[in-house]
Amino acid sequence: MAQRQAVVKKRALTYKRSSRAVKTRILDELVELTGWHRDYARAALRHALNPPPPKPRTGRRPLYGPDLIPPLVLCWSVLRAPAGKLLAPMMPALVPLLRKEKELVITDAQAALLVRMSAATIDRKLAGARSTMLPHGRSHTKPGSLLKSQIPMRTWAEWDDAVPGFVEIDLVAHEGGNASGEFCFTLTVTDISTGWTVNRSVQNKAAKWVFEALQYVMAAFPFPIIGNDSDYAEENAKPRERAVGHVLRGIGVFSSA
Repeated sequence: MAQRQAVVKKRALTYKRSSRAVKTRILDELVELTGWHRDYARAALRHALNPPPPKPRTGRRPLYGPDLIPPLVLCWSVLRAPAGKLLAPMMPALVPLLRKEKELVITDAQAALLVRMSAATIDRKLAGARSTMLPHGRSHTKPGSLLKSQIPMRTWAEWDDAVPGFVEIDLVAHEGGNASGEFCFTLTVTDISTGWTVNRSVQNKAAKWVFEALQYVMAAFPFPIIGNDSDYAEENAKPRERAVGHVLRGIGVFSSA
C-alpha cells in the first residue's frame, strides 16, 4: 500500500498540470499498475497533493481520573509515604477501614478503583504529591564519621543476626512533612533475631534526651545488647553523638553506618 501511495504522489503533480489526453494516459497507467477502479484512481490522484486532515484520536478514557488523587494521597500519608509496591497490597484493607472511620469519603466505585490500582499506577499518580510532601526525602540523617571513629566497625565474622542481642537503632522524626521548628522523635531499637522492639519518645534530638532514651531501652530489653547498627548522623549535634557513643561503648557493643 505504501508503494502505491508513493506512485500516486509522484504522478499527481504531473496529472494536475497536464492536458486531458495526458491525464487519461496517466490514469490508464495507474489503473494497470495498481489494479484500482478508475474512479478510485482518479480520486487518489486528486487527493494526493491535498490529503484530508487526519482525524484526531480520542484515545481511551482514563480509568483512574483526577478525583482519585486526593483519596490516594490520604491512604499514602496514613502509611507514612511507602512505595507503590508496599502500598498496593495494603489498599484492600486500608480503604474499607478509612471509609468506616469516615476519614475517607468516596463512592463505592471510587473505592473499588483504589483497591485494584497497581503499584506502578500508584507511583505514577503520587509523583506530584511525593515531590511536594517529601522535598528533602524521608530521612533526617546523613552519613556521619564520629561514631565510626569511636566504635569498632562490625565485620561479617562478628555480626550474627541469628543470635538475640544484635539490634538496629533508628531515630524517627514526627514532623508531619515539615522539618522546620521543633518536633518529637521516637527512638526505636529492634532486635534482628527475635523482632523484639522497644520504642521511647524523646522531646527532641538533643544529647540529653537521646542519652536517657538509650538508657531506658537498655534496661527494658530482656537480654543483653551485643551489637548495634545505628543511623546516627553528622547533621545531629556532636554532643549528642558523643553521648550515644558513650552509652554504646559502656555496654560493649559495636556499630556500623
